[in-house]
Amino acid sequence: MMKKLPCLVFIFALVSAAAAETAEEFEQRLFEEVSSTGITVVHPWADWCINCVNEHKDDGWKKFIEANPDVNFIFVSVWNSDPDDAGVLAKHGLGDQPNLKIWRHPNQSSRQGERVSELLGVPVTWMPTTWVFRDSRMRYAINYGEVRFDMLDQMIKDSVKGQW
Repeated sequence: MMKKLPCLVFIFALVSAAAAETAEEFEQRLFEEVSSTGITVVHPWADWCINCVNEHKDDGWKKFIEANPDVNFIFVSVWNSDPDDAGVLAKHGLGDQPNLKIWRHPNQSSRQGERVSELLGVPVTWMPTTWVFRDSRMRYAINYGEVRFDMLDQMIKDSVKGQW
């Protein structure tokens, strides 16, 4: 039995590696989500980022997501986030909302030159970042810091009625 254990561990490692999503596959899956009909908010974040933490004061994201049931939200953890990123967000009341997806980017490196530097062709240079998409096109972006929910609300409203 002891001789079989290393073999089983090796086979499990191969199967796990084969099942792991590549950055390209992740990007394609994200593109398919923002290409769906309607508004999608993509929010790259990291659990260690103080700006990301500040967005949860007064249940900011929780209240906003629940107040916008027709908008799809995707939180994408990047840059060396806690492996239990869904658990981190659950502490802030996020995760049970039907219009929220919590995804973990497969490249979690935090080293300059190795970490995620762009998603969907858009640079990721700061945490958090918040993008508003409608029908596969980015309509608005907040690329440097905490989101103000009144501004995000207006961006969503403008994206819904926008003709461009």
